[in-house]
Amino acid sequence: MRVKDLRARHIKGIMEDGYVIQDQGKDAGAKVPASPGTKSRIKSMFNLMLDYAMEYDLVSKNYARTCELSNDIIKEKEDAKRGHINFNDSEMEALWNAVGNIKFADWLLIQCYMGWRPQEMGLLELKDVDLEKWCITGGMKTEAGKHRTIPIHTRIRDLVKRSYDEAVSLGSDRLFNDPEATKGGMRTTYDKYAGRFNKVVTALHLRSEHRPHDPRTTFITMAKKAGVDEYVVKRLAGHKITDVTEAVYTIRDIEWLRDEIEKMP
Repeated sequence: MRVKDLRARHIKGIMEDGYVIQDQGKDAGAKVPASPGTKSRIKSMFNLMLDYAMEYDLVSKNYARTCELSNDIIKEKEDAKRGHINFNDSEMEALWNAVGNIKFADWLLIQCYMGWRPQEMGLLELKDVDLEKWCITGGMKTEAGKHRTIPIHTRIRDLVKRSYDEAVSLGSDRLFNDPEATKGGMRTTYDKYAGRFNKVVTALHLRSEHRPHDPRTTFITMAKKAGVDEYVVKRLAGHKITDVTEAVYTIRDIEWLRDEIEKMP
């Protein structure tokens, strides 16, 4: 089909009936329908693609913007939403005991002690890691979240060093890699991280409700319970600080941040 022949019914059909063929595991060969979030992203992709096509006179109308997500998709998407849950004490203990035995358990612990978003984990580069000052600079999504420097808690220094050394040995510029990945190379994307996260949760029989953002929630909760300064928590999590005195006139050096984060057990 040519782009100029694309109509709203085609786009809705792709959203509502799209699927992939599972190529691994016990369900290999089975059709896996698109999730509500994927259906929404399909529409967003067509919105942007046809905006581009209109700009260059390839189409006369953006039919993606003439149709809306069906009520069924909207309901599916709403049903899929839920709040994040912390890793409780027994789950944290299980993660620590799994280091060296269950692959990628260390990634979850690093996230729990640094508060990175899943996407941010995959984007961290070796040049972002300072093993002399023991801190990592990275972040994305918001102005407050970009280029933030987070001290590496003493409990996870060995874990970070291990990932760093592995990346060097693999010749990768990224901190987190999976050399056994069968698709897309060894670098970590959000989807790859989510897949490995779920494998750890399943292997350790943790609560199945856990999602890849939960270690970030765990970090914030542990920090607050340990009495870490509220503005340090916001800075390290990449949350906007609305207090002008704190945001503009207060300088927080790395050692001050480190002293605060070390309050976490």
